[in-house]
Amino acid sequence: MPLHPRSLAGFLLFGIVSLLSATAAAATTGSGAEGVRMFVFWGIGCPHCDNQKPFLHELEERYPDLTIQKYEVLRERTHHELFISLSLAHGIEPGSVPTAFLGGKAWVGDSPQIRREIEATVRQEIAAFGSQESPAAGTLPSLGPADVGTVDPPEGFNVPLLGRVDLGMQPLMVTTLLIAFIDGLNPCSLWVLTLLLGLVIHSGSRGRVALVGITFLTTTALIYGAFIAGVFGVLNYVLYLTWVQWLVALFALTFGLVNIKDYFWFKTGPSFTIADSQKPGIYRGMRGLMDRRLTGPGLVFATMVMAAGIALVELPCTAGFPVVWSGIVAEREVTGIAFLLLLAVYLFVYLLIELVVFTVALLTLRMKRFEEGHGRVLKLVGGTVMIALALILILNPQLMNDITGTLVVFVGSILLATAVILVHRRTQAVQSGGDTD
Repeated sequence: MPLHPRSLAGFLLFGIVSLLSATAAAATTGSGAEGVRMFVFWGIGCPHCDNQKPFLHELEERYPDLTIQKYEVLRERTHHELFISLSLAHGIEPGSVPTAFLGGKAWVGDSPQIRREIEATVRQEIAAFGSQESPAAGTLPSLGPADVGTVDPPEGFNVPLLGRVDLGMQPLMVTTLLIAFIDGLNPCSLWVLTLLLGLVIHSGSRGRVALVGITFLTTTALIYGAFIAGVFGVLNYVLYLTWVQWLVALFALTFGLVNIKDYFWFKTGPSFTIADSQKPGIYRGMRGLMDRRLTGPGLVFATMVMAAGIALVELPCTAGFPVVWSGIVAEREVTGIAFLLLLAVYLFVYLLIELVVFTVALLTLRMKRFEEGHGRVLKLVGGTVMIALALILILNPQLMNDITGTLVVFVGSILLATAVILVHRRTQAVQSGGDTD
C-alpha cells in the first residue's frame, strides 16, 4: 500500500528525534576516577559569573563530597593554558565564561537549565564513586595542563586592522558554516534572484546584468546582515532568561514544521513564503529595471530601492535560521570582533549559492526558471534541519559545543530528508501507475 504524506511526515519527525538521541548518546564522555571535582573558570566583571557564584556555594554545602576549583581567567593569565587545555579536551571553544567542567561534560554560561544539568551530574558522580573514600575538601591537588595532556592553543584568524581572533578550529565556526549554507538554500531568495536575472538577461547586455545583479545582492546582504545583527543584539541581552531560550526553540520548531508541511501540502494553511498578493508588485518593480532610460547611477538606485522592498517582503520566509543562529551565538557570549567575523562568514556563505547563480547567468546569458518543486524540496531539507536544531536547543544545547555531534546532526538531517523525498516520489510514481491502469 502506498504511503500517505502524513505517514511520511510522521516518519520524518520520528527520524529526527532518533537521530538526536543517538548523537547525544555518542557525544557523552565518561568520567574520570580521581574523585568528584568540578573546575569553574570565571572572570571579574562578568555578570553571569557573579550570578552563578551563590549556586556553586550552595552546591558545595549540599554535597560535602564535591570540591569546586575556581580559576579567574579575564585578569589572571596564569590560568589561560589550563583553560585552553580543558576546553579542547572537552571539544568546546576556550573563550567564554563562566565555563564549568565535571564528569567529562562542559557547560558554558549560566541558566536554570545549565544549573539543573550540573547538579544532576554532581549526583551521578557522587553515586558512581560513593563506595570509594571521598577526599576531604581542600586536599585535592590542583589540576595542571599535564593532567589533560599537551594541547596546542587553537589557531585563529589575523583580521587586517583588527588583530587576531581565535575562532579557526572552534565548533561555533563549523555551526555558522553549516547553518548559513542551509539558509542559503532559501527558495524565496532563489526564486526572486532567478526571476530578476531572467528578465534582465533579455536586454542582452552583460554590463546591465552585472550592475543589477551585484547591486541587488549587495543590498539584500546589507539588509539581511542588519536584521541578523538586530536579532542578535536583542537575544544577547535577554537570552539568560529561560523563557526566552524556550521561545527561540519554539520559534524554530514552528518554522521547521511549517516548512515540512509545505513539502507535502504546499500553501495549504500557514506558510512562510512570499504571498501571491505581493508578487504583482515584485513583477512591476523588476520590469521597471528594463527601462533602457535607466543607466548608471539611476539603474543602481532603482535596483537598490527594489531590492530593499523585496528583502523586507522576504523576511518572514528567511527569518528562521538567523534567529536560531543568533540564539546559539548569544548563548556562547560571543561579542565584538568575534561576532562581526562570524556574521561576515555567515553572509558570505549565505550568498554563495546566489553568487554561483549570478555568475552562471552573467557568463551564459541564460537562466533556468525556479520551479515550485525545487522550492518544496528545499523547504523539506531546511525544515528538517530546523526541527533538529530546535530539539537540540530544548533537550541538549551543549551538543552544539562538539564538532562531531554538530556534523552528525546536520548530515543526518539532510540524509533523512533525502530518504523521505525518495520514498515520497516513489509513492507518487506507484499511485500514478495505478491511476493509468
